Amino acid sequence: MPKNYLLEIGLEEMPAHVVTKSVNQFAQRAEKFLKENRISFDSIEKFSTPRRLTILVKGIADKQTDIDVKAKGPSKKIAQDADGNWTKAAQGFARGQKMTPDDIFFEELKGVEYAYIQKHEDGKKVEDILTHMDEVITAITFPTRMRWGSYDFEYIRPIHWLVSLLDNKEVPVQVLDIKSGRMTRGHRFLGEDIEIDDAKNYVEKLKSQFVIADAKERKQIISDQIDKIAKDNDWDIDVDADLLEEVNNLVEYPTTFYGSFDKKYLEIPDEVLITSMKDNQRYFYVRDQEGNLAPYFIGVRNGNSEHIENVVRGNEKVLVARLEDADFFFKEDQKETIADYVEKLKSVNFHVKIGTMYEKMARVHQIADYLADLFGLSASEKTDLLRASDIYKFDLVTSMVDEFSELQGVMGEKYAEIMGETKGVSQAIREHYMPISSEGDLPETKVGAALAIADKLDSIITFFAVDLIPSGSNDPYALRRQAYGIIRILNQNQWSMNLDDLQDYLKANLTIPAKLDLSKHEKDVNDFMIDRVRQLLKQDKIRVDIIDAVAGGSNIDPIKMIDVAKVLQNHANDDDFKVVMEALGRIVNLSKKAKFDYSDDLTVDDALFENPSEAKLKEQVANVSDDSAEALFKQLAALRPTIDSYFDENMIMAKDEKVKNNRLTQLVIANHLIAKLGDLSKVLTK
Repeated sequence: MPKNYLLEIGLEEMPAHVVTKSVNQFAQRAEKFLKENRISFDSIEKFSTPRRLTILVKGIADKQTDIDVKAKGPSKKIAQDADGNWTKAAQGFARGQKMTPDDIFFEELKGVEYAYIQKHEDGKKVEDILTHMDEVITAITFPTRMRWGSYDFEYIRPIHWLVSLLDNKEVPVQVLDIKSGRMTRGHRFLGEDIEIDDAKNYVEKLKSQFVIADAKERKQIISDQIDKIAKDNDWDIDVDADLLEEVNNLVEYPTTFYGSFDKKYLEIPDEVLITSMKDNQRYFYVRDQEGNLAPYFIGVRNGNSEHIENVVRGNEKVLVARLEDADFFFKEDQKETIADYVEKLKSVNFHVKIGTMYEKMARVHQIADYLADLFGLSASEKTDLLRASDIYKFDLVTSMVDEFSELQGVMGEKYAEIMGETKGVSQAIREHYMPISSEGDLPETKVGAALAIADKLDSIITFFAVDLIPSGSNDPYALRRQAYGIIRILNQNQWSMNLDDLQDYLKANLTIPAKLDLSKHEKDVNDFMIDRVRQLLKQDKIRVDIIDAVAGGSNIDPIKMIDVAKVLQNHANDDDFKVVMEALGRIVNLSKKAKFDYSDDLTVDDALFENPSEAKLKEQVANVSDDSAEALFKQLAALRPTIDSYFDENMIMAKDEKVKNNRLTQLVIANHLIAKLGDLSKVLTK
């Protein structure tokens, strides 16, 4: 008869960000353990609070599934001697299977007879298997771990108790010196230790001790309470999903409350107030019906509503202290000019091996000057870009950003506006950090986008120049994210940027100290950027073989690579795609036999033509335009009949050296165009 199995890990309070991930992992590992041990079950329910990770396996079988096993042993000539007697090898095989030699039979496998034993294994009782659930508990991994007592064992927090029940029966499980039982702990301040009489009663038993074990139920309670406060006060509250998740994992018995602060603090920029409330204090901020920030906040208490007024006053006091600091910093920062702050950046290191933040801005100015023309920015946009590149890091040395580091860029925009900079300059200062995560928001303005690219390019080339290159999972300066951000911004704006041309410009024009050798890792930088193009194409569901082809081609302009990949993907199901790829592939393969590479002055001698197809191929190749990836593909595809005739009529490796080289020259010129699509040998065709 199916039963329910409960396993609870009781801990010191865990960091909020690990709770959900850990209980999910707990359930996944338990599911794997049960399946590997042939224990069937209906479902696994998860429960979690800051102090506990729990699974409830519903409909678990009484025992393992029985199995029939046919074990293979030694060959017959080893299992029996010349007289047909069982050898030691056969006896050992039988003994290992807990059977006798009389149970051995022979079957032929690939022309050789082998000894076999057929046996039936009855499944063990589920209780016997569940005693090994300590393997699941200790296998859970965490981003940070700690030791306690004299143990070498590491875990997210010390384990204080374990509950292991199969219906109403205790199943012994032990981790270190902690032995399981049926006693769990209620709310740290409101509840008491309580005995779980039956696994199915776990949730209700904990509720009686002020613990809402179901995280979804707890989250819904918080959401409902916030909604009620909002309706009662006619407020608009942004219930941020990440903040709600975090708050939910900080409490076991939630009670939502609201507090207030003096309206005078509303003179501080909204971003500062929101950071103080949301990021620093885990409060939900409040807006009125017009969308303006209101002098109120909503918090969640880990407890009931008794003496809630004291909780409100305490939280108000803490918040006001932070707002006082913010108000002071905001006013003090405005007593200095942007020029004052920029001067201070001369003594702020970007990186000890590279130089100061002031020197970084000087390099970014030079890169931005190049990009403005490359991307076709207007005169006013270029003016804003160059001005922004001269000052865009100034807020790093303001008191506000020193206190609230998450506001870098945000305060730069605010202070720049206050101090008279144009909208384009101030907005670019904030946008240059974007995207702040792999798939985060991108800059909205061209000036901000160009500054973001210039800043990220400088970081990549300078870190590579001093051999601080990401390897494996090690990327302390987030260069992969920055490179991917560049690719996404280029793609959003459809800006073309040839990586070789860029690096040639940087080597020739960038003012850098001698210790920064930009020539040292040119290919590594290109490969690094192309890998980020691969990442973007994977996100766009482009076929892996097409991605490999594009990445292996001659094109090193990210936008052109992306366009080509999309074109190949769009045409991959064309009826003639296979024959087109084969025809172009013949040119690619045979062009490799040439002992010379493509150059602009490579010419074909018409006087050496022996067949009409040679002249026709020359004419058609000369007319191929690479204005767009689509046009290039269609024109190359249209060459197929001519290519077929060319190879039918001509021996490429002719005995006449001049004729041979003339034909190879034709193929090299054609291959130069084909390579712009990529390495087509990597494209899989059906």
